[in-house]
Amino acid sequence: MQEVPLSIARLLRFGSTVHGTSTVSTWTGEGVRRATYAEVGSRAAQLAHALRELGVTSDQRVATFMFNNQEHLEAYLAVPSMGAVLHTLNIRLFPEQLVYIANHAQDHVVIVDGALIPLLAKVLPEMTTVRHVVVSGAGDRTPLAIPTVQVHEYDELIAAQPTTFDWPEVDEHDGAALCYTSGTTGNPKGVVYSHRSIWLHSTQVCMTEGFGLTDNETVLAVVPQFHAMSWGLAYAAFMSGASLVMPDRFLQAAPLAAMIAAERPTFAGAVPTIWSDLLRHLDADGGDVSSLREVVIGGSACPPSLMEAFWDRYGIRVVHAWGMTECSPLGSISRPPVTAVDEDAKRAYRITQGRLPAAVEGRLVGPDGEVVPSDGGSVGELEIRGPWVTASYYLDDDPDKFDEGWFRTGDVGVLTGDGFLTLTDRAKDVIKSGGEWISSVELENLLMAHPDVIEASVVGVPDDKWGERPLASVVLVEGAAVDFEGLRSYLGERVARWQLPERWAVIDEVPKTSVGKFDKKVLRRRYADGELDVTTLV
Repeated sequence: MQEVPLSIARLLRFGSTVHGTSTVSTWTGEGVRRATYAEVGSRAAQLAHALRELGVTSDQRVATFMFNNQEHLEAYLAVPSMGAVLHTLNIRLFPEQLVYIANHAQDHVVIVDGALIPLLAKVLPEMTTVRHVVVSGAGDRTPLAIPTVQVHEYDELIAAQPTTFDWPEVDEHDGAALCYTSGTTGNPKGVVYSHRSIWLHSTQVCMTEGFGLTDNETVLAVVPQFHAMSWGLAYAAFMSGASLVMPDRFLQAAPLAAMIAAERPTFAGAVPTIWSDLLRHLDADGGDVSSLREVVIGGSACPPSLMEAFWDRYGIRVVHAWGMTECSPLGSISRPPVTAVDEDAKRAYRITQGRLPAAVEGRLVGPDGEVVPSDGGSVGELEIRGPWVTASYYLDDDPDKFDEGWFRTGDVGVLTGDGFLTLTDRAKDVIKSGGEWISSVELENLLMAHPDVIEASVVGVPDDKWGERPLASVVLVEGAAVDFEGLRSYLGERVARWQLPERWAVIDEVPKTSVGKFDKKVLRRRYADGELDVTTLV
């Protein structure tokens, strides 16, 4: 067979020619600005020429500090295609983490949205390797004025450049993009995606046992481009010809409802909190979401009640998926097999994290280090391997995360013989009570199905008798009365009595990480410091 490298440049050429009439639409708050994939391809070439003039000559890191928009897509395509490495900076990280990441990656250029200048300006003086900042869009440039950095205007920088570029032939195993984990413990860790891994991952995203994208689809990419490469949606869209709708900074429920009504996307992806907010908005204020055929929810477990509400009230199929930064990120997606013929059987599959695809192999390892059976009942920590799963962290040796060629995910659950994964908890979050395990995720999902509960987070807290017991913190619907006994009775009809929380608290909001996951370490700390108003039931 011919040795033809699977490169982002090939993907760029294909998408901008074969699918040149597909479009990327960026929401402005009042409407959209639109460009074809052919135009995006031309501007990506102009950006590559401009970056060459700024000294990006080999595999230097070009960082982005941006929302989801057309210019971010252009960087996604231009930077790896020219042989450099795209580094997506998470705009929601703490300043000290941003500084660490930029310096660890040795970023040479940062492309920033004008609206995000105030955030970047706070940390730019400490980003010791950054020599150029390219600003896209309106915003006061004054705070970026420091002696070591040159500031450029995105459109001015690329305007006079040629609209074609002699894209170099790269080794498909070369680095194309760099993402860092959210750093919930310790410093964030970098994962380098190769051209090959992105290409293969994009193929899976387009497949029917992926997101099933075609050139008939319009994809609303709500999941941020700085979060695990937006789940691969941008590259998969260029591969399949699906058009893109980019929400920019407008991630609240009302503007999302407006852009769905206006742009008529057929497919969308985001974390559960986004869809929970949108559901409440639609229930209260209405909106035309009839174009959506399905939405994918990942990042954290999706409550079954949320899936059912979207289907029952709006005819939108919610598809559960699981993944991690370390696996590009798609690991599994839950589409019921043909053997599931009735609705109850299909629902049983849909609430799982889904089936691992052919390229991703999984196994479960018990506390003693032995592999346990994939029988749908045996519990263990999930380990995975595959062509888009990281083999190491960038310049960071962490042997505890790797087990003889397998990546240790830190997720605990069960696997069935037909490849479906059900996660019961993170290894660090599972509650160990009197020698038995209690799934915090199961209790959270059940509580969030209660009509008075918007959000719920369950964490293990120290207990003199049992070692650890669950603490349930709930966010109540406005106007709902506090009734912990009622909530406990509600749970008691659905789980064993010994799993029921004795400790309860009402909170204004569940703390979130930079990527929208429940930040349970914050609740544990607040409990330990006595900051929660806890009621203990007998």
